[in-house]
Amino acid sequence: MSLRMILRILGLLLMMFSLTMVPPILISWLFGDGQSEAFMVAIGITVATGAVLYLPNRRAHRELRTRDGFLIAALFWSVLALFGALPLMFAGEAALAFTDAVFESFSGLTTTGATVITGIEHLPESIRYYRQQLQWLGGMGIVVLAVAILPTLGVGGMALYRTEIPGPLKDSKLTPRITETAKALWYIYAALTLTCMLAYMAAGMDWFDALGHSFSTVAIGGFSTYDASIGHFDSAAIELICAGFLIVSAMSFSLHFLAWRGRQLKHYVQDPEARFLLLFLAGLTVITVVSLWLTEQYGIERGLRHGFFEVVSVATTAGFAVADFSAWPGALPFLLFVTAFVGGCSGSTGGGMKVIRIILILKQGMREVMRLIHPSAVISVKVGKVSVPDGIAQAVWGFFSVYLLLFFLMLVGVMATGVDQVTAWSTVGSALNNLGPALGEASAHYGDLPTVTKWILVVAMLLGRLEIFTVLVLFTPAFWRK
Repeated sequence: MSLRMILRILGLLLMMFSLTMVPPILISWLFGDGQSEAFMVAIGITVATGAVLYLPNRRAHRELRTRDGFLIAALFWSVLALFGALPLMFAGEAALAFTDAVFESFSGLTTTGATVITGIEHLPESIRYYRQQLQWLGGMGIVVLAVAILPTLGVGGMALYRTEIPGPLKDSKLTPRITETAKALWYIYAALTLTCMLAYMAAGMDWFDALGHSFSTVAIGGFSTYDASIGHFDSAAIELICAGFLIVSAMSFSLHFLAWRGRQLKHYVQDPEARFLLLFLAGLTVITVVSLWLTEQYGIERGLRHGFFEVVSVATTAGFAVADFSAWPGALPFLLFVTAFVGGCSGSTGGGMKVIRIILILKQGMREVMRLIHPSAVISVKVGKVSVPDGIAQAVWGFFSVYLLLFFLMLVGVMATGVDQVTAWSTVGSALNNLGPALGEASAHYGDLPTVTKWILVVAMLLGRLEIFTVLVLFTPAFWRK
């Protein structure tokens, strides 16, 4: 492992990250909210730290290997999120305490969308913008990580399609070709964001709200510039636009990449993950709308409108709200919340366990049933036309087991801080799935939770965003042996 090379890259990342604090300064000057100094101080600290890491190691040039990639991936989010908290701590009367600022920053960069803030619409405009921008940057980082980096490390749902995706996914080490793929992904991501913003403006948003919500929509983040989220606008057109872009963003960006490169849409129709996601959302929408109608929660029109939006928002792990689904009757709140464990497709900005893993778990379960009937049969697991190697099948079960174990351990940890059971399991599930909304005492916001609970949830956000194993491998002695 090249520690000097890693420090050099981390220093560069920090100095580049400081540039992302320039747009909020411009917003501050435009609106005259008096927060430009907070961002300037944050830039100074970030650049200075980055320079300290970079300059002594600037001549360290070595090809990155697999183990370097694990460490860089983990440091990318944890270090940048810590420095991303600085403007929130220096924001004058709107300043957050250290723990709350770190929580908000991690929630933004991991696109979780959980917030400790109330009265968001009364915050300085530059802070409101900065929160949205954090999610957009995190969403792009997720796409590059999931599509261009994690498969080369042998982890993540995209490992299944390693032989089918062009470019760096076929390599066993990080190569310059990742830059080419990442550049194409940036173009696609930026184009989706711009299209989403223009659609929001056409539906009635002003440019500031349209920009902020396009950031968090394409990133499947869930942050809003208002406490009432998308419900603030009370517009069916805006809700439909939001749901549409959430579905697109919940599909693998490798599909968008292939569609862009081949100038054709057949990949969306042929992809089993995309088909499963659409059928899953459609079935869940029918169940939700019928339940809301039968319980007389809403009429058929509003039930269809709110039911469809909340299903898409929660199932894709965005967490936007047009209604308080935690107050819906019967088992609906629990049902909707559990769908977030499925999440988006691999290689998307969505959270959760990923659709491909759910497909594999279901198919492996059916294979075991068939083996009871035909003990001597050789039955392969296929996703589409791809026969899944046993190594990947075992990795999926391993991931699922560790996912549940970590969920249980963090649930016990949160409950040990005095949080009630409903709040505890929903906040841990929300953080681990990068969802945002929760039930119980955190249904409105996370601000009243104990400090220790917030730090546990920060760890959960990071684990969920990096697909667990990327972080856990760092704590094994074998990782650090030469």
